[in-house]
Formats: sequence, C-alpha cells, structure tokens
Amino acid sequence: MAHTESEISIEEKLRALYELQRVDSEIDKIKILRGELPLEVQDLEDEIAGLDTRLQNLEEEVKNLDVAISTKKNEIVNANALIKRYKEQQENVRNNREFDSLSKEIEFQTLEIELCEKRIREFTAQIKNKKEIIESSSATLKERNNDLKNKKKELEEIIADTQKEEEALLKKSKEIEKLIEARLMNAYKRIRSNARNGLAVVSVERDACGGCFNKIPPQRQMEIKAHKKIIVCEYCGRILVDKNYFESQN
Repeated sequence: MAHTESEISIEEKLRALYELQRVDSEIDKIKILRGELPLEVQDLEDEIAGLDTRLQNLEEEVKNLDVAISTKKNEIVNANALIKRYKEQQENVRNNREFDSLSKEIEFQTLEIELCEKRIREFTAQIKNKKEIIESSSATLKERNNDLKNKKKELEEIIADTQKEEEALLKKSKEIEKLIEARLMNAYKRIRSNARNGLAVVSVERDACGGCFNKIPPQRQMEIKAHKKIIVCEYCGRILVDKNYFESQN
C-alpha cells in the first residue's frame, strides 16, 4: 500500500533519498559516457548552417558581379557606337564649334569606356577572390558534414546502447521523487546542481563526509545512524546517510 507524505518516516525519507541519488548517479554515468558528443554535434550543426549561409551569400555576390560586368560591357558597346556616330558626324560639320563639341563627346565616351574597363577589372578580381573563398568554404563544409555524420553515428550508437537503461532509470527516478516531499526534493535538486559530481546524498566514509571529506564528529555520526532526523554536512551542505545500513536492507 502506498504511503502518503505525512506517513513516511524519516528513515524512509532517507532511504528514498539514498535510492534516488543511486539512480541519478547511474543516469549521470550514462551522460558522462556520451561526454561532449551532444554539444559537439550541436556546434557542428551550427557551423554547417553558418557555412551554408556564407556560401549562399558569396554565390549571390558573384552572380551580382557577373551582372555588373555584363552591364559595363553593354555600356562599352553603347559608348563605342556613340564614338563611331560622332566621328561620322565630324565629317559633315559646318564649323569648328560643332567639330569641337563632337570631339568633347568622343573624349567623354572614351573616358566612360576606360572607367567601365577599370570597373570590369575590379569586379573580375572580386569574383576571383570570392570564388577562392567559395572553394575553400566548400571544402571546409564537406569536412564538417563528414565530421557531423561520424559524430551523429557515434552518438546514435551510444544512445542505442544506453537508451533502454536510461529510460528505466529515469522512470525509477520519477517514482522515487513522488515519495519525497517537495521541500526536501527542492533541497536535493539544489545541492545536486551545485555539486561538481552531482552528489547531494553521501555517506560517512572513514569518519568524514563522502562529499567534501571533512571530519564528522562521533556524536553526529551516531545521529546519522539513528535515522531520526535529516542531517546535512555543516561544511558542504550535502545530506548524510548511513549507506551501510541501507545497503544491508536491500
């Protein structure tokens, strides 16, 4: 028959906390086994997305430069046509003023051609530079995609090996949590989140706290073994339990 919160004795609360810590530590081991792989996969996915965007932008810029070169080439064709027309008109002028006016137009169109040719050289150099970056970025993208494929495969294999075990442990953890009152559960989670090794519940090992290794006075140790109240380490704040007692009860 299930106990209500009020019916659960201190000893049962301590047993539940000890069991919860044992289960959560097993879950931690599985996460350690995966190591940095989930983060590495995420980082690679982010880098690949960034490279994809960069390549798309570069290719768009190359297209725009190609259009700009075509425009300048058309402007040169138009300028040459005007020069030809002005030269033909010079042959039929009635005075020097008309001849000089046409000469200025020819000079202006010649300068326009030179400016267009300069722009074409600049745009061509930019295209060459961008294509080199595209080639380099494409090679990097290919490498990163291969890295991602391998990392995902590695992660999937680890998950496949541990998924059932982890699911069972998570289910067990949730079931044990139901036995522990909210205030105590919050304290457990807070201590656990601040502890480097995730240990919120520890036993006395060689007269010392199993978490911070500071000495526990004999009177305190007797109180821990009595299971009459929840005792925390005065140095690190971890919950202290009589591990040997609970293990002998299993």
